[in-house]
Amino acid sequence: MAVTRLERKGMRNVSKAKRKKQIIKNLSRTPVIKNVDVEAIKKEFEKKSVKKSISK
Repeated sequence: MAVTRLERKGMRNVSKAKRKKQIIKNLSRTPVIKNVDVEAIKKEFEKKSVKKSISK
């Protein structure tokens, strides 16, 4: 009986270690930084709001 407990404990330790590694990997991932043109986005919103006001 003692052997199965040790095996289970070993599997549990391995799974805990894997989980910790995965968490660290997820935290260290950095999103891709894109150059965003804020002025162009503002113009798009203005165009959309003008279209909505015309259609109403």
